[in-house]
Amino acid sequence: MDKLIEQFEVTLERLKTYLPERKRPFYKSIQIDDVRGALIYGLRGVGKTTFLINKIANSKRNFLYFSADHPLISSLPLYEIVSEIFKKGYEGVVIDEIHHANKWSEHIKAIYDDYPDKTIWISDSSNLILRKSVSDLSRRFVQFRIPLMSFREYIFLTQGILVDPVDPFNIDKNIFVILKDINILKLFSDYINGGIRPIFTEGEYCSRLKGLLEKSIYYDIPFYVSSIQDKHLRVMNAIIGYLITSAIPTINISGMCNEWDLGKEKLYNLLYVMEHSELINIVKKPGKFTYTKGAKIFLSDPSMYGCFKGNPGSAREAFAVMCLKEKYEVFACKDDRDCDFIVDGIKIEVGGKRKKSKNADFTISDDIDIPVRNRIPLWILGFLY
Repeated sequence: MDKLIEQFEVTLERLKTYLPERKRPFYKSIQIDDVRGALIYGLRGVGKTTFLINKIANSKRNFLYFSADHPLISSLPLYEIVSEIFKKGYEGVVIDEIHHANKWSEHIKAIYDDYPDKTIWISDSSNLILRKSVSDLSRRFVQFRIPLMSFREYIFLTQGILVDPVDPFNIDKNIFVILKDINILKLFSDYINGGIRPIFTEGEYCSRLKGLLEKSIYYDIPFYVSSIQDKHLRVMNAIIGYLITSAIPTINISGMCNEWDLGKEKLYNLLYVMEHSELINIVKKPGKFTYTKGAKIFLSDPSMYGCFKGNPGSAREAFAVMCLKEKYEVFACKDDRDCDFIVDGIKIEVGGKRKKSKNADFTISDDIDIPVRNRIPLWILGFLY
């Protein structure tokens, strides 16, 4: 155990050394310093580990970090490891990829209760983990989600310019003065096609994105949903492949059930799993639905469309949904002859610069750099958060 803890200490010092100079501005909104029990979650590659290591590096308290998928701990009880860490004088522990630890929720609950003077921060890739163990942890652990990276953050990481968030429906024109020396459409193209996760700084973005997607489907989801079969994982992969290339952002439920020999309820359940794993965004029309594919289905990460030569129209709408859902509840219009989406009572149409407004209050276009009357640049949505 002493050698294991020493290995954790070496790893932590190495990770501190490789912290990037610029970090996601979103990190500042996560008020975790005075929280004794915290669970950080978000898609793979959004920067959860960087956030946690940075917090440790800048904390006055003595924390130790380790990842639960480390091969050296696979046969050791989590409770025993953390107890030994606390005996070494550490005031807190940070555990990444928590779902890899055997009976992790039982052990974390016991650690939290048995060490009331210690801090326990844990992280994972999906909020399905919360739903699976919510009865044990909801009263003890505060949950924080890290979303995909905004264009505002990308501008900061690549250009060093930090702009305040912008209301796209009431734009402060000062943003155009601040960004006047930047080729905004070129930067936006780079971002939406290969910069929505901070892994872009490591190069080979699309290859890394493909690896993260495969891990999410074939490696993470079976941990969260024990009844998932190999065929179901292949169905999820097929759904993603279809959504990438389809000009119509939805799937044919009956056709897919017949093709894969699935019942409709099972397919709806798979869509639910994909939505709550943040692989897809399901946009529904106003109303309550128990089982539904919604009016439209988009990949949650719009850069997948660019990486895998997908449909550009779907990519535009996927980006609009990704941004808007961080601030609003997004609905599909009841009549698509009126508009694409409704947020906060505002009708929105998404398209190119020649896209007709229909009956929308605002048209969001991807190939204009400044707003003209009620036509808004798509990139401005990337400054919502």
